[in-house]
Amino acid sequence: MTAPRTHGPRERMVFAAAQLIRRDGVGATGMRDIAAHAEAPRGSLQHYFPGGKEQVVNEAVSWAGRYAGKRVDHYLASLPEPTPGALFAAMAQQWIDEFESEGFLTGCPVAAATVDSTASTPSARAATASAFTAWTTPLTAALVTLAVPAGRAPALATLMISALEGAILLCRAHESTTPLTTVTTELAPLLDAAARS
Repeated sequence: MTAPRTHGPRERMVFAAAQLIRRDGVGATGMRDIAAHAEAPRGSLQHYFPGGKEQVVNEAVSWAGRYAGKRVDHYLASLPEPTPGALFAAMAQQWIDEFESEGFLTGCPVAAATVDSTASTPSARAATASAFTAWTTPLTAALVTLAVPAGRAPALATLMISALEGAILLCRAHESTTPLTTVTTELAPLLDAAARS
């Protein structure tokens, strides 16, 4: 996937960095690769990102967290019968569809940046933590709208994201979508029961 040409070079480079990180990890993603993927002049990286690779990676991770958070409302709006289990199933289905159409080469850029050993600077840790918060917060709010008690919703949002990320890793390792379908099947009763408690 190439960066959308409708965006300016800075936005394209952030998007490109996120796409490369989700495929190759932080360590294997170079500044030249980012510029080429974004179809942007190489010199523009230094102009837009004076903090170098660390800055562009952190911004890509932040973008990915915001993107995941915005998708929550999209999933919710697409559900004919909104329930917590159905919401999780929609989150998982996006990955199932991607794996089935594009193969098992990519994962979540936030997870990739979190586990990459080169992403161990304080600013990288802050960026990944903030990205997960940008995803967890709207997911928690969505669960509350689905009748999950406000006191329980944050824990369930954390469980959903943790289960999804773990299943994505297993899918890539086994080159099979079975982990995602298994987690969806097993979590649905627990999530739906929380909405009835």
